Amino acid sequence: MTDEVDLTGGTGTRQRIAGAQRIVVKVGSSSLTGGDGDLDDLAIGRLVDALAGRWRGGAQVVLVSSGAIAAGLNPLALPKRPRDLATQQAAAAVGQGALVAAYTASFGRHGARVGQVLLTEMDVTRRSHYVNARRTLVRLLHLGVVPVVNENDSVATQEIRFGDNDRLAALVAHLVKADALVLLSDVDALYDGPPSRPGARRIPVVRGAADLADVVVRGSGSKVGTGGMTTKIEAARIATGAGIPALVTSAALAAEALGGEDVGTVFEAPAVRPRGRLLWLRHASTARGRLELDAGAVDAVVAHRRSLLPAGIVGVSGRFDEGDAVDLVAPDGLVVGRGLVNYGSSELPAMLGRSTHDLGDELGEQYRREVIHRDDLALL
Repeated sequence: MTDEVDLTGGTGTRQRIAGAQRIVVKVGSSSLTGGDGDLDDLAIGRLVDALAGRWRGGAQVVLVSSGAIAAGLNPLALPKRPRDLATQQAAAAVGQGALVAAYTASFGRHGARVGQVLLTEMDVTRRSHYVNARRTLVRLLHLGVVPVVNENDSVATQEIRFGDNDRLAALVAHLVKADALVLLSDVDALYDGPPSRPGARRIPVVRGAADLADVVVRGSGSKVGTGGMTTKIEAARIATGAGIPALVTSAALAAEALGGEDVGTVFEAPAVRPRGRLLWLRHASTARGRLELDAGAVDAVVAHRRSLLPAGIVGVSGRFDEGDAVDLVAPDGLVVGRGLVNYGSSELPAMLGRSTHDLGDELGEQYRREVIHRDDLALL
């Protein structure tokens, strides 16, 4: 038996979620499969009933769904989620069709159409891909379609994968400028310790990092999924950083969560959203390299929010092209920012420590540019 504390907390956030006009919902593999590993049509039906209720009420719904690899296990006679990438890709290729077919049939009962959107990390970390993915998702929503999003497991490699769909869901919520993010699994809330432990208390609301100081969480124990409560907390942090409130609960309580009832754990977010471009740099971009700065450059960039010039750079590592994201590193090794670089890694070493005036005189006007403009730089 578990205890609960502060049950009235987060009422305003729950109302924001209940009234959200554009909502992203993520569901894990373990909530979609039965004991035999097959897709559970009843579980899928209950989830879709809850989502369709919001859709019929005029809300736009994006469903980020795990389950492709899980759905491919039994057809391939695999007893559990494979460890090697090639077999994971094969299971995803077999299972993705079955997963989307189940959603198509279930949403069809409510008169709703679904559209499959498969993403790799590059689709939300490279700016040109990011803009294209956003355009596709928003157009589907305007056409009244429910996008069903998943990582493209059949082609993703270890180097370019999200690792879990919780992070993907948070980035999709940021991508489409959602009003709320709901993360569903087989655990009904965040607790201050293992939920099975006697006396474990549900945490109904998280207002900031201090509320998590004494929380003990662990990874996934599922044979078909990869995400645990740790990944959900991180996803909620990404969402709330974008001004998007988040809620963590079980798939069985989806209708109650979407209706604003006191279930699960809500993560409060500020009502005013930060600039979207800088949020993308912080959370959705992957650094392709590192620029090592001297103390003066760190002060200019961090304290005075100035652009980064080549005179303040003492080292370059990694391989990157113009327009890629790179990390800015202080002399003590601390990463202080991330920005979009105006020069490739092959050009920069010869420019270090030099003024833009001298570079322009010697190499041409295009070299009078800053290495990273302050509008393309996010502090971390």
